[in-house]
Amino acid sequence: MDVVLTGSAGFIGSHVAEALTAAGHRVRGLDPRTGGGAGADVRDAAAVAELLDGADAVCHQAALVGLGVDVSDLPAYTSVNVQGTAVLLAEMARAGVGALVLASSMVVYGEGAYTCGRHGPVRPGPRPEEALRAGRFEPGCPRCGAALEPGAVAEDAAPDPRNVYADTKLAQEHLAASWARMTGGSVTALRYHNVYGPRMPRDTPYAGVAALFRSRLLAGLEPLVFEDGAQRRDFVHVRDVARANVLALERTTAARAPGAEGAPEGPGRGGLRAYNIASGEPRTIAEMAAALAEAFGGPAPRVTGGHRAGDVRHIVARPDRARRELGFSAAVAFADGMREFARRPVTEGSR
Repeated sequence: MDVVLTGSAGFIGSHVAEALTAAGHRVRGLDPRTGGGAGADVRDAAAVAELLDGADAVCHQAALVGLGVDVSDLPAYTSVNVQGTAVLLAEMARAGVGALVLASSMVVYGEGAYTCGRHGPVRPGPRPEEALRAGRFEPGCPRCGAALEPGAVAEDAAPDPRNVYADTKLAQEHLAASWARMTGGSVTALRYHNVYGPRMPRDTPYAGVAALFRSRLLAGLEPLVFEDGAQRRDFVHVRDVARANVLALERTTAARAPGAEGAPEGPGRGGLRAYNIASGEPRTIAEMAAALAEAFGGPAPRVTGGHRAGDVRHIVARPDRARRELGFSAAVAFADGMREFARRPVTEGSR
């Protein structure tokens, strides 16, 4: 299969390229960080059109990542993530390429799943700034204010983005769904949870939390943990994420083959199907920081009590759909992955 891979030189994209090649597929990379004809931006319609000629499918990894620093980031995020995706989809329609795997994100959910003892499942709103400043980090029931029990979020949860990056990732899903309806295309959206591993970018405020902790350790400094460190996330290794992309591409293109009956659930023509790509084994930020510091042999993390605008408290996944429909389960154990990440260099760059 000939696969156009955007963001092919990035953290996740470079691993996806390797996984696709190992599976016997031919990769046509598109990334401004590479040389030659492939060294183009996803917003470059002519370059995208040239790569799409004769392609079987597209794996769209290119994105500006991170929560954003302030409102001045809005134009950059919308230009790369929204306009870039729109250009790609328009050129796919012209080229007749009908299979797309889209790198989406857990951030489209906002806060994760919560249950109130009195009111059942609820979706708390953004946490008030005054509560965060006072060290009250747990969201309360939006109806009675009582303490909530966090749970695991499934793909049918209503989206509730809380920052500019999340807004643009949800916009990508919406654009891809519209493209699928208009063209009969098939979209598989992989909602990555906290991805970590080799080649993760460093020394940038847009990097993931694992990379930020690793950069502190490299400088001989303790990792700085926001809030009280009890916020829960799902950390998934980049090689597992790359494997999920291969499985999704193969499943999506197989479902489109002439005479294919397809499955009652899964990616199909004219629609978008989303999957949580996660380990299914949540950890707190403090646990992750401690595991990384121990594996690195550096100073223990320091809990600061600080906070960032747009952060959510708990977001962990229910990965059952990916296991059932794509055959995906995370294979890299948390302890093994953190040991490897602690010992391998991280690099400049992004997804």
